[in-house]
Amino acid sequence: MNVTKKQYGEMTKKTSPNSTIFKNCIKAFLVGGLICLIGQGLTNLYMYWGVSADNSKLLCTITLVFLGAFLTAIHVYDNIAKHAGAGTIVPITGFANSIVAPAIEFKSEGFITGLGVKMFVIAGPVLVFGITASAIYGLILYLIQVMHH
Repeated sequence: MNVTKKQYGEMTKKTSPNSTIFKNCIKAFLVGGLICLIGQGLTNLYMYWGVSADNSKLLCTITLVFLGAFLTAIHVYDNIAKHAGAGTIVPITGFANSIVAPAIEFKSEGFITGLGVKMFVIAGPVLVFGITASAIYGLILYLIQVMHH
């Protein structure tokens, strides 16, 4: 069967599912916002219990990383991520998920060659490029400040 480019385009348009980008953005916004709301609630709770503001923020971060790792370990975080997409990737809980998920997946290969090696498969490049970018931006900012003085 010979099909022209135009006919192929029309066939593809008919069989392709409609884009749900707007709906996905709303879900990501709501879930990401909910995670941030939980974080703010934890910070406020820790301060209510008498912890200093700086230490409350630190405890909040630790708690959210723990919750992200725990929910990943019991296979709940991935189910949430199926629906919320980037809303679960962007907050710090997504970082915990990106370390725990590969570790769980490759644990059968052993502690060193499986868990140890594969743990940072996803998070490693993010850390490397994030740290590198922050160092470059810091250097540029420093040079700009030196030039203005």
